[in-house]
Amino acid sequence: MKRERYRLIDSLRGLALLNMVLFHFLYDYYVIYEIDRDWASRPAVTVWERFICCSFILISGISLNFSRHAYRRGLIVSACGLAITLVTAFAIPDEIILFGVLTCIGACMLLTQLARKLLERCDPFGGTAACFLLFGFSYGLPLGFLGFFKLRWITLPREWYRFRPLALFGLPDEKFYSSDYFPLVPWLFLFVCGFFFWRALKRLRADRFFRRGIPVLDIIGRYSLWIYMIHQPLLMGVCFLIFGRM
Repeated sequence: MKRERYRLIDSLRGLALLNMVLFHFLYDYYVIYEIDRDWASRPAVTVWERFICCSFILISGISLNFSRHAYRRGLIVSACGLAITLVTAFAIPDEIILFGVLTCIGACMLLTQLARKLLERCDPFGGTAACFLLFGFSYGLPLGFLGFFKLRWITLPREWYRFRPLALFGLPDEKFYSSDYFPLVPWLFLFVCGFFFWRALKRLRADRFFRRGIPVLDIIGRYSLWIYMIHQPLLMGVCFLIFGRM
């Protein structure tokens, strides 16, 4: 029996993808081509970038509820993340991507699926609230503190940030750099929050509002991974046509 598709989720994913494509084009233009190296650090741009990434990770957590081959999908997304790391390492080493958003989403899919049977026994409302609070509490971990998002409550020992591989878990050392950095903590909590959030919506029977999509956006959302993989080379090609150099 064919499962019903919630097309509005595809549409929201497509909207997030278009937002990301536009952001990356402007990033290439302003930062990589040195039109304005400080563009990405402006408050409005930072908020926009966080909104895009939070949208992607939250929707990915929601979508895990529908995945029939979650492990395979998680491995594919992780492999795509690794491919982006290798390409940036060779093509634009100054903008290398280590533990980027695809690597994060792939790992979150695998870990959440591993714990899925346990998570499905939890109350979805409590799970949504708990994961959101944990996300907020650990949001500052990569910056050396715990609190609630940007509010610093507990400063963590610098000794925790000396082993390079721990950057995957939100403990980067002083020399660590990545132009796109999404460690498991805090982002795993947001992913699982999305997983619980959809189950809470189902409990409230609000899922019926997601059956209709937004034309074009829902199609884009269904092919978001492949569009994500090809959009940056295409954008760099456009920039090359504009500037005549890479």
